[in-house]
Amino acid sequence: MPKEYAPLQVHPFKSGATFVRPTQRLPEKVALEDAALDVMTDLRHVWVLNVRAKSSVDKANAKMIRYGVRMLLALDDADTVVGLITATDILGDKPIRFLQDMGGTHADIMVRDIMTLQRELEVLKLQDVEKAKVGHILATLKKAGRQHGIVVEERSDGTQAVCGLFSTTQIARQLPLSVAVTEML
Repeated sequence: MPKEYAPLQVHPFKSGATFVRPTQRLPEKVALEDAALDVMTDLRHVWVLNVRAKSSVDKANAKMIRYGVRMLLALDDADTVVGLITATDILGDKPIRFLQDMGGTHADIMVRDIMTLQRELEVLKLQDVEKAKVGHILATLKKAGRQHGIVVEERSDGTQAVCGLFSTTQIARQLPLSVAVTEML
């Protein structure tokens, strides 16, 4: 005979309700010898901030300001990563060059027009990051000349899924002496 379960009491859903966003607690302080995972934004535990490639750069910039980040993954309509856009892309000379080549106004510039395309990006594999130290990540970003690193996990079907991000700004916040980051970069 199946067990009887009493229903839970239900309540009205109040207007103005929001939703819980996952958060990741990174260690406040790290050293170059600490595990690389201690400075990685782990997208298995927090939502990735992104923007549609067909969005305006002004919308992307506003999103970066709102969330206090300097990089967004650019997605197509199928949620496939097609590139990334940084604050440097938006605030640097890329928009000016685009307008010189294509004409128009700043409002006409879309993320896809100035983003770094997926095929131009290099990524780190999660299995390598899991064995690495903070110092390895800084050395890798320095060698690549990048402020951000993308971490992927390889799936059994051969596809990749972005599962983590590194930011030199985040790492600098966690290192006791930001001089260490400056020296590494």
